Amino acid sequence: MRKTTVLALMIAALALLTSTARAQEYGPLAHEAVVNAPVEQVWAAFTTKEGIESWMVAHAAIDLRVGGKMQTQYDPKGAITDNKAIENTILSYEPKRMLSFRVTKAPEGFPFPNAIKLMWTVVYFEAVSEKTTRVREVSLGFGADEESQKMREFFDRGNAYTMQKLQEHFAPRAGAK
Repeated sequence: MRKTTVLALMIAALALLTSTARAQEYGPLAHEAVVNAPVEQVWAAFTTKEGIESWMVAHAAIDLRVGGKMQTQYDPKGAITDNKAIENTILSYEPKRMLSFRVTKAPEGFPFPNAIKLMWTVVYFEAVSEKTTRVREVSLGFGADEESQKMREFFDRGNAYTMQKLQEHFAPRAGAK
């Protein structure tokens, strides 16, 4: 009986270590950028209709509250209510510091319909100085399956591009004082 218990505990420990290693292998996807703008302006660029439409999407609607919706549409000819729009639900936020959300309606034809149901994103805002902000976007919930891994690659490219566009939006303009 004692040998059986020890063996069972060893197997359980090995299974835990294996699953932990797998979770780390498919862990969070993080992108970071330092933006030439105060944290208040960068926060507004993510959390207001005017802000998000100024650099990321053609159309947006944001209800900034836990459970609120963040609807976006990249196509200038589209609408936030059509089947190509994206609907995110806000999971939590701390003003000017953190925003978390998950996709609750992917656009029609999105190639990863099952994997997106398990993913969520957290965006952190940190004032580096009065005039610069560090933005760190972390996507979580990726699994080991092929669809999830392909979606992770998709968001790796897309989130890097998003950080680049954010930096460009706030980059000093030639001739500006």
